Amino acid sequence: MLRIALLVFFVVFLAPIAISAARYYLSNDIADWRSADRSSAGLLAPAAQHPEAVVRVFSARTVSWRGIVASHSWIVVKGVGDRAYQRFDYTAWGMPIWIDRFVPDGRWFGSAPEVVFAADGPVAEWMLPRIRATIADYRYARIGDYKIWPGPNSNTFVAAVMSSVPEMRASLPATAIGKDFPYDGRWIGATPSGTGLRINLGGYLGLTVGWIEGLEVNLLGAVAGLDVRRPGLKLPGLGRVGI
Repeated sequence: MLRIALLVFFVVFLAPIAISAARYYLSNDIADWRSADRSSAGLLAPAAQHPEAVVRVFSARTVSWRGIVASHSWIVVKGVGDRAYQRFDYTAWGMPIWIDRFVPDGRWFGSAPEVVFAADGPVAEWMLPRIRATIADYRYARIGDYKIWPGPNSNTFVAAVMSSVPEMRASLPATAIGKDFPYDGRWIGATPSGTGLRINLGGYLGLTVGWIEGLEVNLLGAVAGLDVRRPGLKLPGLGRVGI
């Protein structure tokens, strides 16, 4: 049984991370973070040309070698008629919640973002009050609150906002280390999408079962599991692999 457990641990957790590390070091994308590209990835139309309300959740591989296993998430919103987007990031620099410090749909130090969630028009407008209220009342908003591991970090912040609007019916990627940190202080409760149950021990160990999240096992922040709704695997370092 011990040998089987070690084999499963190697195949499910260590091997995917090793593959991700090999891909990183064999790529030509390794660059100094100070000169890395942070320009728009072209995922948002100019705000002035888009009068409707907008809600977006983005995620991109994080800076330098940490991108082997982790991604960074952020939120972008715009009210009806607003001529500019607002971007919210949670970082380790100064006051944790940063507003409009980066381009709304910008590359995260060279890494192109993916869209985790998108809403426009009346649906987005309906979500905005809860999103803004959650950001304003976020419990880890003081200097020194940010913890890269196991949280609260950028992914914890975004997961908390998504939990306040379960109608998003979306889940952060498996590489979003920190998304399972118990931002509300509860070790057992509903998943952010409200479609399942999550058991979590301080972000170090946990189990998530939900229709949107699928089946996820959190081991020291690394997530492995199954995506049932859209058949696929969730692997540490590699993220989602499937249809």
